[in-house]
Order: sequence, then C-alpha cells, then structure tokens
Amino acid sequence: MRVAKQKLLIVEDDEGVQSQLEWAFGIYDVAVASDRKSALAAVRTHKPAVVTLDLGLPPDPDGATEGLAILREIMAISPETKVIVASGHGARESAQTAIATGAFDFYAKPIIIADLRLIVARAFHIHTLEAENLTTPRAAAAAAGIITGSAEMMEVLRTIDKVADAEATVMLLGASGTGKELLAKAIHTKSARRDKSFVAINCAAIPDTLIEAELFGHERGAFTGAIKSTVGKIELAAGGTLFLDEIGDVPAATQVKLLRFLQERVIERVGGRKVIPIDARVITATHQNLPRMMEEGQFREDLYFRIAEVIISVPTLAERDGDAVLLARHFLQRYRDAKRTKAKGFTPDALAAIAAWPWTGNVRELENRVKRATIMADDFMITAKDLDLDDAALPVARAQLRVAREQADRAAITGALAANNGNMSATARDLDISRPMLYDLMNAYGIPKG
Repeated sequence: MRVAKQKLLIVEDDEGVQSQLEWAFGIYDVAVASDRKSALAAVRTHKPAVVTLDLGLPPDPDGATEGLAILREIMAISPETKVIVASGHGARESAQTAIATGAFDFYAKPIIIADLRLIVARAFHIHTLEAENLTTPRAAAAAAGIITGSAEMMEVLRTIDKVADAEATVMLLGASGTGKELLAKAIHTKSARRDKSFVAINCAAIPDTLIEAELFGHERGAFTGAIKSTVGKIELAAGGTLFLDEIGDVPAATQVKLLRFLQERVIERVGGRKVIPIDARVITATHQNLPRMMEEGQFREDLYFRIAEVIISVPTLAERDGDAVLLARHFLQRYRDAKRTKAKGFTPDALAAIAAWPWTGNVRELENRVKRATIMADDFMITAKDLDLDDAALPVARAQLRVAREQADRAAITGALAANNGNMSATARDLDISRPMLYDLMNAYGIPKG
C-alpha cells in the first residue's frame, strides 16, 4: 500500500520562487498560496504539517507586517503546524519576531535549497514525533492515567501490569514530584480491589506524636482531646489499598506496630484492647535510601523486607525522554478544557526550554510552571519567559539537546547505510526520504559516501 505524502504548504507570491520550491520539495504533497486569503484557506483545507512562509508579501512586500499577520492567524487556527518563515537579507529582527510569535524556524533569502531542505525535513520530523506522542503513548497508558511516551516510564507501566493482581507489597522508589501516588492508584485500579477504597497518607506530613493515631485510629479518652472513637487510615482501607507515602519518615515506635499489622493483618486502636482484623493491600513510597537508614538504625530491617517484596524505581522527569513537552501540552490542554486560559500552544523557544530544562522538581514543577504561564501569557502562544525558563544557562542546554538530536540523526543514517550495504536508494527508502535529501543530510553531518 502506497504511503500518503506529507503535506507542505508554500506561501510565496513570486511565481518563479514558487516553481523552484515546488520542484525542490517534490517528495512532499505541495500546495501553494500567494496571499493571506488563499494561505488561510489552504491551512483549513489541507491541514499541512509544515508551512514555508515569505514574510514579505503584498501589500507590504518590503516589510513583514503581512507575513507576520498570516503567521499569527495560522498559529491561531493550527498551533501544531510548523511554520518556517523567509526574510530578506539583514531582516533578522523580523525573523526573531516571527519566532517569538510561534514560527518553528527561519531562513534568509536568497534561498539555499540544501539548507531549506534540512529545515523542512526537521520540521516534519518534529511534527511527526509530537503527533505520535499525543496519541500512541496516551492510549497505551490511559488505563493507568499516566501521560508518557518514554521507554523508561512505559517499562514502569509494564511492571505495574504484572504486579497489580498480586497481593505482594509494592515499594515505589523515586524523587519527590515523580508521580508515585498516581502510580500507586494505577496499581489499585488495575487490581481486583479496584471497587474498594484507595486510602493514601503522607507519613512525612504528620507529626510523630499523631501518626500512630492517624494510622490505627484511637478510642475515646486515649489521649487529651480524644473526645470520641476514631477509625484510622488502615481500617478505612479494609478490602482496598493503603498507600503509605514517605514510609521512611515513620517513627520507630510506629514501625513496630506497622510490622505487626503486615505480619498478622490485625490492628489495635490507640487506647483500645480489641484486636481488629484488616484485609488491605499495602503500597509504600519513599525518596529516601532505606538500606542506608537500616545501617544507621533508623529503619527496621524486618519491616523493610515486609514492604519491599516488589520494588519499582520511578524515573525522574529528566530521565523520561520527550515526556516534559508531552506533559506540558497535556497540562495546557487541561487548563484550556477548563476555560482557564486563552493560550493555545507553546512557542518554539518555550518547547526548547521545556525539553532542555533539568526539572529538579519533576512533574510537579512542570505542572506549576505551566499553570503560572497560563496566567502570565499575554498572547495565545506561551513563551519561555511566561514559563520563567529564560535562564542564562539554557542556551548551553539547548545546544546540548541539538547535538543529541544530530547524533541520533547521524546514527539513523549510518545504521541504514550499513543495513543496505551502502545502497543509497535503499537507504533513502528505509529512512522515508528522497535520495537528494539523503545526500544533503550526509553532507551536513559529514557522513562519507561509500
């Protein structure tokens, strides 16, 4: 079955340049427009993945006002479209304005076809990756409520599928903000206990003097202020799942009572004498090094082996390749659905910043920054400044990201060449690009021909 060509829209009023670009990009399904009306009609009709846009269009052929107006309207209609703008020699300020408005990239006239081919190919590649991230990974992880496209997190989800119906205690190891409670809920939802309660408690958020009563409940008069009997979190989880977040913060005295519960599946309320049997699945989480805490006498070894029958390591956001941008789009869409923002997407500088940022606060930090940006954004496209990510160190991180992408492209080309014994036509077919495009890429990356 023949694969449909990717759609490219060329917005250019010079008929000679139109013909040149149509010929140069014959591997794509090319549509041409020469003014604002026809360009916007083509965007609505064809929904092109990539657009090349000459900023110098009538009635302002020597300026950029008409081109920038078209760019803004394309971004409003289709924010996922990658728009590559053309500006006259020395008109760098107009190109920078276009990038801030939402353009993917720019090139200067006169046109160098080989350079433009590279930019267009990269734009199609990024558009395809983003489209796949918004569909396949979301569908694959939908049952778990996890938004991901990374191999690292998908492996975590596969492990969750395996342990969900087991009665083994599960420990989730990961830094703060990585979504451990969401993963615990996913285990509960996929288990036979899904119709019963999921009860979560953050052990680090409760004072040592109160945590025992919170977990096990208390009888009336058990301590000052105990004016009535109260059911604890463990009892509330009967038949369902108990999630103990930050288990490493549980004090020593409470660790003893937790161990008894895990061994015998019974509890006693504080101040009570009655033994209460409880059937609850236990999931724990921590960011601490429990083996080291055991060596230092801060955590019971026998309790550790009871709660760590299955250990799942949760990757940081920085370790989840591509997930930062995917999650940012997800959070923005959530605010759009709630009609809490007019923003429709992220500018290229914002996407580059999101991809390059270290995210030491993980998913929680990302969500907070997107939420802030939806409030601070003055336009329908969120910028790196709106996200407060215009840090001086960011250009270095972006450069590192660009190098990584080029290394991936180079590896794909050299691998395809090796697999096809240097046959250029077969290599181009495997990479789904034309032979001229393959030659251009090999020249750009310094890959020898044969």
